[in-house]
Amino acid sequence: MTVTHHVRVHRSEENLAREDQLAWKIAEVAADPIEVDADVAEMIINRVIDNAAVAAASLTRAPVSAARQQALDHAVSIGGSGATVFGCALERRTSPEWAAWANGVAVRELDYHDTFLAAEYSHPGDNIPPIVAVAQHTGRTGAELVRGIATGYEIQIDLVRAISLHKHKIDHVAHLGPSAAAGIGTLLGLPPETIYQAVGQALHTTTATRQSRKGEISTWKAYAPAFAGKMAVEAVDRAMRGETAPSPIYEGEDGVIAWLLDGSDASYDVPLPAAGEAKRAILDSYTKEHSAEYQAQAWIDLARRLHDEHPELIDPDNVEAIVLHTSHHTHYVIGSGAGDPQKYDPAASRETLDHSIPYIFAVALQDGGWHHVDSYLPARAGRPDTVALWHKITTAEDAEWTRRYHSEDPSEKAFGGRVEIRLANGETIVDEIAVADAHPLGSRPFARADYVRKFRILAEPVLEPAEIDRFLDLAQRLPALTAEEVGQLNMVAKYGVLAGAPAPKGLF
Repeated sequence: MTVTHHVRVHRSEENLAREDQLAWKIAEVAADPIEVDADVAEMIINRVIDNAAVAAASLTRAPVSAARQQALDHAVSIGGSGATVFGCALERRTSPEWAAWANGVAVRELDYHDTFLAAEYSHPGDNIPPIVAVAQHTGRTGAELVRGIATGYEIQIDLVRAISLHKHKIDHVAHLGPSAAAGIGTLLGLPPETIYQAVGQALHTTTATRQSRKGEISTWKAYAPAFAGKMAVEAVDRAMRGETAPSPIYEGEDGVIAWLLDGSDASYDVPLPAAGEAKRAILDSYTKEHSAEYQAQAWIDLARRLHDEHPELIDPDNVEAIVLHTSHHTHYVIGSGAGDPQKYDPAASRETLDHSIPYIFAVALQDGGWHHVDSYLPARAGRPDTVALWHKITTAEDAEWTRRYHSEDPSEKAFGGRVEIRLANGETIVDEIAVADAHPLGSRPFARADYVRKFRILAEPVLEPAEIDRFLDLAQRLPALTAEEVGQLNMVAKYGVLAGAPAPKGLF
């Protein structure tokens, strides 16, 4: 059964034993050789396909191209076979930490893959690029890769359940560095001592502020998780060479909890699997049907429903005001509660619009749907009727929706809210939605066919049909893949696709 670990700050003279530290408990979970349950393995396949889908759709975008060029400008390290880079030929390899970097940016660029929200936010699919890169470099089998990914998901989700980072304006990738390091440790069969050091180093090097998700949001939003994955690979390398980490990294009087989080009197209860318990946390996460911040998913679905039922809402002249009553997180992160004027700026970056629920709801209401490219085009954002409607939309925190957001009961945990629309004629329209249609408890839960369809749609412009089929065949046989086949788990772009992408020059 799950074991809850009480974690608090310790003064140096208390000499907290290594075995009692959270980083060691994480390492013990990672080193536990428990087999992966069949339903977990099936979901891992789904998320590998999902990651590849959104990465394919972003191959020609400037941030992804820049990261790819950085990776390709580094030679394959001499200690292994190297790792593949999304879009490039199978034989075109680079060092695993740089493959983790390039592929991590491609996966996160469109903000279109899986999510888990609790005390903190997370995209646990960010664990996959660094673990796959190391698997390819070291010649691991599909079964070993599946075990590593299961650990990455487990550790990140368990940390997200218990420890809030955003409350202290620390970026959520601070949970990703340790989880990716733990996943790589499982993949390689490393002992707890080595994984413990890697977890500590990975956490120490991946704590950063949330300014990357505030105001005019920059392209670093996609780079932040890739950086955490790269740091995890490097941390494992150093730990394998016998190098040590700051300790206790979480509980020390000058550690992360004391000075970056809730302070010297803080404590957390972190749930982790007991020895011999299967790692099943991935089953509590959920993916996106729409390319937008997860807390916008249900609102898009509600907006397209209202589009069909109330076509008069398309015209801003018919609307006096729209208020989205929702959770604290939604109101303050992507809503008007953030106080960011950029969230109402038609010239804002794609990354900023992705974190503006007033913009997203306006466009989805007018268009009756959402598109990962068209919905963010400058011409779409600047359309006068859209701007007029957009500026009539605000959010408000609702205590009940906040409670449901934080509920640990999956049957009532919710990420939506209630909309109140005051029409110019004096009438009011009220509707609500709890979870996205694609959520496991939604009206159309995502299944394997949906993941495959998402991949085919997003990959079709950049991959040949035969390459789409080749990748899907490998991915759907993931647990049975040989080491050679794991090395081929990549997408090769159509001839000329990457040549037409930006090719910025830098230092390397």
